[in-house]
Amino acid sequence: MSDYRIKTLVFVGLSLSFLGYTAWIYFHKEREDHPANAAAQHGKMIWQEKNCGSCHQLYGLGGHLGPDLTNVYASKPEAYIRAILSAGTPVMPNFHLSENEKADLIEFFKYTNSTGTSSPKSFTLHADGTISK
Repeated sequence: MSDYRIKTLVFVGLSLSFLGYTAWIYFHKEREDHPANAAAQHGKMIWQEKNCGSCHQLYGLGGHLGPDLTNVYASKPEAYIRAILSAGTPVMPNFHLSENEKADLIEFFKYTNSTGTSSPKSFTLHADGTISK
């Protein structure tokens, strides 16, 4: 078999593999086992609007200035979380959140606590690039 023919077969094989994998990623529907309620979804939007991920981590991903908050609801009392959200810290600014926004963020923390852990060493890497515990 000629060198050109081998290269062509390898190219075609890799191209078909790439296209097949790309189609699988885009059309494969993952079912969420534990969907977030409306308050937790709003808390996630607040998390994103305030850019909390630039300083804090969720599931081991994000900034390193503040602590990982994936399991903060399990490790700190709700009153403590509310106090930090109300007043900030010397490093974290006070975002002047409303009581509803604080409640929704706490609901988001409750949800993240129920869906995973923050230790990336225990995560399983899937073929589609996602991770799970």
